Amino acid sequence: MDIVNRAAAKPFITKDGSEIRELLAYRNSVIRNQSLAEATIAPGAATQEHYHPKSEEIYYILRGAGRMKLDGELREVGPLDAIAIPPGARHKIWNTGPEPLVLLCCCAPAYENDDTVMVE
Repeated sequence: MDIVNRAAAKPFITKDGSEIRELLAYRNSVIRNQSLAEATIAPGAATQEHYHPKSEEIYYILRGAGRMKLDGELREVGPLDAIAIPPGARHKIWNTGPEPLVLLCCCAPAYENDDTVMVE
């Protein structure tokens, strides 16, 4: 049984500039076809616009306030919002609040820097 506590997941910076803690993926568990990570975006910060040619992604906002851009459409997002990001869709998220924006990122197939294409 693979159980990874957030405290044991070392943070790293992804290609788009967000701080990620990979909770479950093939790198640390029996999971092979997807990944689950927690991302944190500081107040006033944003990811860089990018897309993933292969991976579909789900963002699930845990806390904070943000603005999501997906293929040119802008929407305000906050706690308990789930955002569907299909493969190839350009996306970016800003933290528009006074506290860290914290979200779960689910990717299938698993997140890879090589599957991240920067457009900014």
